[in-house]
Amino acid sequence: MGVLVLTALWACWLRPLLPRTGPTPETLADGWVIDVPAAQGIDGVELDNTVTALLDAPLNVHSVLIERHGKLVAEYYQGGKDRSVYALFSTRHSFGPATRQDMRSIGKSITSLLYGVALGEGQVPALSTPVLDAYPTLADLATPEKRRIAIGDLFNMANGLDWHEGGRGVNDELRLFWKRDIARYVLGHGMQTAPGTAFNYNGGGTAILADLITRGTGKPLYVYARSRLFEPLDIRDWEWVADVHGRSMAFNGLRMRPRDLLKIGRLVLDDGQWRNKQIVPATWIRQSMKTVIGTDVRNYRYGHQWWGGVAHWQGQPMEWHAGFGNGGQRLYIIPALDMAIVTTAGAYDEDPTAIRVNDLVQQVIDCVKR
Repeated sequence: MGVLVLTALWACWLRPLLPRTGPTPETLADGWVIDVPAAQGIDGVELDNTVTALLDAPLNVHSVLIERHGKLVAEYYQGGKDRSVYALFSTRHSFGPATRQDMRSIGKSITSLLYGVALGEGQVPALSTPVLDAYPTLADLATPEKRRIAIGDLFNMANGLDWHEGGRGVNDELRLFWKRDIARYVLGHGMQTAPGTAFNYNGGGTAILADLITRGTGKPLYVYARSRLFEPLDIRDWEWVADVHGRSMAFNGLRMRPRDLLKIGRLVLDDGQWRNKQIVPATWIRQSMKTVIGTDVRNYRYGHQWWGGVAHWQGQPMEWHAGFGNGGQRLYIIPALDMAIVTTAGAYDEDPTAIRVNDLVQQVIDCVKR
């Protein structure tokens, strides 16, 4: 018992943390070209002040990375408490460019990219397809209202199901860890609104999309992701945590290095290309960046498993797109500035950190001078 107590004290409170690093990125053999902010039109001093203020705040932010025009111009890491998706308690960790971190719901956006690849290969149904058409064994669930749920409604978090996720009380997402028949569990919920009319955050829809990829390609999600997305991007150090049935949890189980997540941002900015090789169909990238429904978060919109909003640069509005993950994980993509931003953090279910990392996109844009 004493050993367990001492181990817990060490992991949770006493484990030493490495010093903060940044702003200069490390030179690694991972495909990134390193540059200084000024060479890419960014005020480096202003940027450093902005990021340092975020890292100094008691928000448990672990990393901030910024690239522009395909060049990695700033990279910060610091230690702090973190908790993996299966863990009950947070423990202290050091972080750096070689450290995998939980991306949580950013995995939803990655799943969307994989669906686009599979769709281009003709292996998954079109977004206009009724979901129940893909699951003939669920005919007993096929009420007139549920027959109108299209695969696109799952992408847009607008399936109309009476689903509760996040916040306090019942969390339907937690049962996704245990349910063998994911589609029956998700589609077995009652209807709350007409499909396609209202946003309601639903990780179960992402689990169905992953199941459709697996059914269509004949490969587990992680195998398909490795061959069609990660290996072409030279992303080698990653994992997709599985549920109790061995299925990759598309909705919250992805772990990867922040530098590699930033590659996803560059991939989207370049219409699905990485180093002049087409990895995701350009038509899917363009479709994915269309946010189609309003949400209950600020004035943000949502579509195709991506968030979207509007920032301003030199008085002009410009759209950004993002993958969001619980705890402060963010991948921001600003096409008009040809720039991407990544943050990671360990502040799960903590609103102050979510607010500050949501504000960061505008603050970084303010540092862009040309």
